[in-house]
Amino acid sequence: MKLLACNSNIPLAKAMADYLGMKLTNATVKRFADMEVFAEIHENVRGEDVFLIQSTSYPANDHIMELLVCLDALKRASAKRVTAVIPYFGYARQDRKVGPRTPISAKLVANIITASGANRVLTIDLHAGQIQGFFDIPLDHLYAAPVIVKDIKEHYKKSDNIMIVSPDVGGVVRARGLAKRLNADLAIVDKRREKAGASEVMNIIGDVEGRDCILFDDLVDSAGTICNAAAALKKAGASSVAAYVTHGVLSGKAIERVEKSLLTSLVITDTIMTTGEVKKAKNIRVVSIAPLLAEAVKRISDETSVSSLFD
Repeated sequence: MKLLACNSNIPLAKAMADYLGMKLTNATVKRFADMEVFAEIHENVRGEDVFLIQSTSYPANDHIMELLVCLDALKRASAKRVTAVIPYFGYARQDRKVGPRTPISAKLVANIITASGANRVLTIDLHAGQIQGFFDIPLDHLYAAPVIVKDIKEHYKKSDNIMIVSPDVGGVVRARGLAKRLNADLAIVDKRREKAGASEVMNIIGDVEGRDCILFDDLVDSAGTICNAAAALKKAGASSVAAYVTHGVLSGKAIERVEKSLLTSLVITDTIMTTGEVKKAKNIRVVSIAPLLAEAVKRISDETSVSSLFD
């Protein structure tokens, strides 16, 4: 098999290659003067099982185009099978019509990826589970929970005082899954969202007084929801509040907002390439998802079970 990386997250791709004891395929993904994307693969991939690694994070449209161009190049180079490894799937929040005459962009992106030559997709913690059904090709949906559970156990010695908290009602199933793995209690933050990008905490469902609360979500963007939830939990008597999130989008003033919040720490994975600003933040920490992704890649190539990774 071969690993090929586009430009969105080279450090993650290299970490995966190191785990597998191999090198990334020699390729060039660049821009012409007018910013058109061009890709050239400098190694023979005919008959190979190729894994193309690309998060469709900011700038999402550029990174999606890189992915599509590379998929087309591999298809025309007669690769036997091409798996699009998309650690962070952009446009995932547009998974349904939110009003009249609005798109379902996640479905559109799925169609384009399939049409460009992908035979399979591998991704982590989709914002909405139904996106798996948007693809007409096999999709392996991984969960960051094993990595997060390991980190929590390393950093929380009093495991019986932990309470997992869902920052909204929509994330209850996700939070309940983590709570079950840790044998911990579950609480829910009930909030009302007045407009996109803004949230108002209304109520805490569950007794959090004196507990070490851990907010758990799939992504953090503006960080408004998670910071408001932390404030509400502290007001309700929580001993401490931390947050674990798979995808650290952290757009706008999110990092500044997290640093000024009541969160003791925000732990994210490296599905999106970590910027220098994130590395400097006093209460943001990054754990690597590379071993989990690399092991899944190995199992797909070997035609063995991927789901047993989560047993």
